[in-house]
Amino acid sequence: MSELPDPRFMLNRITASEWVINDLRYSPNDPRHVVACVYELAETEVEVTWLRDLPLATRYGTVFEVLEDVERLGDSNRATRPISIPRQPPLLAT
Repeated sequence: MSELPDPRFMLNRITASEWVINDLRYSPNDPRHVVACVYELAETEVEVTWLRDLPLATRYGTVFEVLEDVERLGDSNRATRPISIPRQPPLLAT
């Protein structure tokens, strides 16, 4: 039986209309621990204040959509291979 890996990101409710997303790779006293603050604007919309430079939207339908996008971006960043750098410059055409 396979076990699911520990989640990297966690959604924590602060108040009735505010959440934070934490990156569990970092300790709670590390500034990188908090990824975003999420505020409920209406029942059908939340606004995100990103505390990291992430290419994601600032408005979502639910807090869970925000968490899914952060997780998806984290997974895609780890999935890419490093770009190899050639040892010699390209040949000039003559």
